[in-house]
Amino acid sequence: MLFSVGRGDELAVRMRLSRVGSAKNPIYRIVVADARSPRDGRSIETIGQYNPRQTPSLIVIDADRAAAWLEQGAQPSRTVKKLLAIKGIGA
Repeated sequence: MLFSVGRGDELAVRMRLSRVGSAKNPIYRIVVADARSPRDGRSIETIGQYNPRQTPSLIVIDADRAAAWLEQGAQPSRTVKKLLAIKGIGA
């Protein structure tokens, strides 16, 4: 999807994971970002969090915001698509 930012610029928008946390203790934020920005670079919006080290894994996603971004055409990464499916959010 190409997302207009108002000045005639268009961005290819992706929903993907951004890594936070310490060494050997990964925690991920689920972010909406320009596809060209680096993994932990600037994001447009943070819509959730994922902690794979907890048992069971912690998955927190703002369903309304995720659905709104998907409706606007944001493309989820493979992992985010799986997390959305687990939470029952259409991907």
